[in-house]
Amino acid sequence: MVFVMADRKSASYVASKKATVIDVARTAGVSKSTVSLVLRGGVGVKARTIEKVNAAIDALGYVYNREAAGLRNRESNMLAIVANDLANPYLAQVIIALETALTDQGLVPVVVNINESEARQRSLVASLKEHNVAGFFITPAPKTSADWLQGLASAGYPTVCLMREIAGANVPVVVPDNRRGMYLSTKYLIDLGHTRIAFVGGVESISDYQERKEGFLSAMQEAELAVKDSDIEPSSTKREGGQLAVTRVLDRDPSISAMVCFTDVVAYGAYTALRDRGLVPGKDISVVGFDDLEDSRLMSPALTTIRVNAEDIGRVASERMQQCREHSLSSDNDVVGVKLMVRSSCCAIGDKVAHSTSVPKD
Repeated sequence: MVFVMADRKSASYVASKKATVIDVARTAGVSKSTVSLVLRGGVGVKARTIEKVNAAIDALGYVYNREAAGLRNRESNMLAIVANDLANPYLAQVIIALETALTDQGLVPVVVNINESEARQRSLVASLKEHNVAGFFITPAPKTSADWLQGLASAGYPTVCLMREIAGANVPVVVPDNRRGMYLSTKYLIDLGHTRIAFVGGVESISDYQERKEGFLSAMQEAELAVKDSDIEPSSTKREGGQLAVTRVLDRDPSISAMVCFTDVVAYGAYTALRDRGLVPGKDISVVGFDDLEDSRLMSPALTTIRVNAEDIGRVASERMQQCREHSLSSDNDVVGVKLMVRSSCCAIGDKVAHSTSVPKD
């Protein structure tokens, strides 16, 4: 048994148990990662810092277990899925499809939710790196920097972006064909005779918003239809965001006869806003969504929307990750196809009942 004086409490603590890297770091006044660098050879570490770490190792009697370190450094079968918002039902579908694809490959998916916070994204990614994950799928938060994302990939962590692109980051991206999807929905409304069409919902700082907006503008310009600044109203991607965006648009211009919505969830909010004004979706104002959630065909009226197959997103993303880990992939984007699903939320100008043109109904 070892007896010590009270004023030597810390020394007693170390003497009664095996010293750890954390003990060494605390004694030397450096970080745990710096101690690890010194133990692996000290490349890039100042000579004075190496001396402090070695002095702490000697004082504490720390023993570096190289076999255990080797085991820790073996390639992990865990892959992190960093979700921007797990409350988003379409993203949940993509994650389920991705988890299935990864599990079929014998890999272990770990899902974390950053709730659209860039700070939380950085913190959770740092923690996941400490737990030896082998790579990252990330739907990046707004304000994510290209340098940070590129740095993650350059540090040896294969990284695939889902649903969003960060300009300047040299990493693979898997996205739906946002431009074509919104072009198809806008053109469909134009073919029904609508000339006053609004684009509602979505956060301006993310890439999918810009791509869908471009698709909307392309169809309107092709038809030589004017678009006012007031015809475009960004908002949060939640239901209440759609409700607020539609209210603002119609307060400014009651002549709007149709609207394309950033997502199906935004469209659900649009339905609420229209009914609050005594208007009937699909009769008084036509509405189109984007994603084709399972609930969309059950809405009243059933929602016309753009289908993006979540299973395709998950499958392609898992394939790209495998190629990244094998160092056989460029940073080119994978664009997954989309399809217009015509239901009863749209009608031709002057019609009192919803109907389609040449596009078959779902």
